[in-house]
Amino acid sequence: MRFFFANHQLDTDRRELFCGTELNTVEPRVLDLLIHLIQNRDRVVCKDELVASVWNGGIVSDTTITSHTYAARKAIGDTGKEKKLIRTIARKGLRFVGSVETELDGNKQTVVPYLPDQTSPLQPSLSFHCHPAIAVLPFTNMSGDPEQEYFSDGISEDIIAALSKLRCMLVIARSSSFTYKGEAVHIKKVAEELGADYVIEGSVRKVGELVRITAQLIDASTGSHIWAERYDRSLADVFAVQDEITEAIVAAIEPQLYAAENFRARRKTPDSMDAWELLVRALSHFWRVTPHDNKIGQELLEKAIAIDPNYSHALGVLAASHALHAYMGWSDLATSVAIAQQAAFAAVRADKENPWAHHGLGCVHLLTERFEDSLASFELALRLNPNFALAQALYGLALAYCGHWEKADLAARRALRLSPCGPLSALYYGVASYAQFLSCNYDEAMQLARTAVRLRGDYVGGHRLLTASAAMAGQAEVAAAALQQLRRAQPNISIVWVSNQMPFKRDADREHYIMALRRAGLD
Repeated sequence: MRFFFANHQLDTDRRELFCGTELNTVEPRVLDLLIHLIQNRDRVVCKDELVASVWNGGIVSDTTITSHTYAARKAIGDTGKEKKLIRTIARKGLRFVGSVETELDGNKQTVVPYLPDQTSPLQPSLSFHCHPAIAVLPFTNMSGDPEQEYFSDGISEDIIAALSKLRCMLVIARSSSFTYKGEAVHIKKVAEELGADYVIEGSVRKVGELVRITAQLIDASTGSHIWAERYDRSLADVFAVQDEITEAIVAAIEPQLYAAENFRARRKTPDSMDAWELLVRALSHFWRVTPHDNKIGQELLEKAIAIDPNYSHALGVLAASHALHAYMGWSDLATSVAIAQQAAFAAVRADKENPWAHHGLGCVHLLTERFEDSLASFELALRLNPNFALAQALYGLALAYCGHWEKADLAARRALRLSPCGPLSALYYGVASYAQFLSCNYDEAMQLARTAVRLRGDYVGGHRLLTASAAMAGQAEVAAAALQQLRRAQPNISIVWVSNQMPFKRDADREHYIMALRRAGLD
C-alpha cells in the first residue's frame, strides 16, 4: 500500500519514503513507527502500543521512543511549531493528523484529516502512567573562550545522564536536545518540537580559575520558571566541579518536578487521574510526615496500583509509606510491615532497576532487623540513583542502628547536601541527630533535633532525639518540655514501645537510648 501526504509518498511494501521525487533514507524502526502512526491515524496511539508493534514488546526507554518520534517528524519535514503531521496528545500518546491519500492496487482514496477539538467523540487509548518529558538544552558558554565548550557541554550531558536514572520522567536524548546548540530559540518552540513538558537551560561563565554556573527549570506550557539557582566554584579540579554541580542540580530538580506535577494533578479529581498523577499527589502527602497525610497518600497509591498492578514506583513508595507509619508509632508494627513487605517485593519484581523499589525493601528489612539486607538494599538504590537523598538518609539510619555512627553521620550530611531545602530534610536532620547522640555529642544532637522539629512540627523522630539528647546533656527542663511534645506527636510512646519496636542491632545502643528517655521522665 502507498500513502500520499504533504508532498511525501510512503510505500509500505517496498519500505520506501519519498519527498517529492527524492528517496529519503530512514532508519528501519523510525520507518516502522511512521507506518504504524499513519495506519492508525483514526486514533491516539499510546506508548505501550508503540512498544508492542514497533519494538515487538521489548524493553524500551521513553528516551528511545522520543528520539525515534523526533526522527520520524524530521523525515517528513514536521519539525515546526504547528506539528501539522505527527501531533503529541498531552499525556496520552501520538497521532498522525495530516491529510492522507491511500493507493491500493491502483485505486486512490482520500481521507479527511483529523482536526483535534474538545468535542471529538473518539476516545484515545491510554497508557497507565504518562510520565512528564524533560529536555536539557546545551548550557551556554558565556566565557568568550571556545575551549570552554567542553565544560558547558559536559554539564548538560551529565545532567541528562543523571536525570535518566530517576525513572520518573522521560528525558529527551542528547542527540535531539543538542540540535539547538548555539541557537536563540523560544522555550515553547523547543518543547513543542521535542514533546517536552519541562526544559532545563543554563549558562557557564569562567573567569580565571573561578566558574559561575546558572541553571533553571521551566514549565514549557507556560514559560514560567519553576526553579533557578546559581553556583560559584573554583576550578581546581574541573571534573570534580562538574560532578558536584550535576549532583546539586539533579537533586534540586527532582522534588521541584514532583511539586509541579502535583500542582497540575490537583486540577483533576482523583477519579480522573492516571497512575502517575495519583503517585505525585501521594508524594505530596508523604512529604508532610503526618499520620493523616500518610494515610491519604497510601489511599492514592493504592488507586495508582489498581490502575497498574506492576507500577514499581508506586509500590516502592507504598512500602516506604507503611514502613514510616510503623516507625513513627502511628500503626501496629506487624500489620504495617506485612503490607510494606508485600509492596516492596512486588516493586522489585516489577522493575529491579527502580531505586524506589529497593529503597522500600531497605525500609522493610530495617524494621524486621535484617540489617545486612537493609544496608544492601539501600546501597543498590543509591547505585541506581546516586542523587536519591531520601535513600541516602535512610541508609544513614540503617548504619546508625547497626552502631556505625560515623558512617551514619556522613550519609545523613550527604543527604542534606543533596537536598538542603527539600520537603524531607527534617528526616535528614533527624538521622544526623541520632548519629551524634550515639557518639555522645549531645549538644550537637540537640541542635540538629531542634532543626528537625522546627521544619516538621509532628516529626516524631526529632522529638524523640531532642528528648533523649537533652536528658543526657543534663538539661532537665528542655527534656521535660521535649517529652511533652513527644507525647503529643506519639501518644503511645513508652519504654516498652521503644524496646520492642525500634530496630537496635546492639543491646548497648538500646540501653543507651532507653536510659536517656528514662532520665527525661518516660516510663
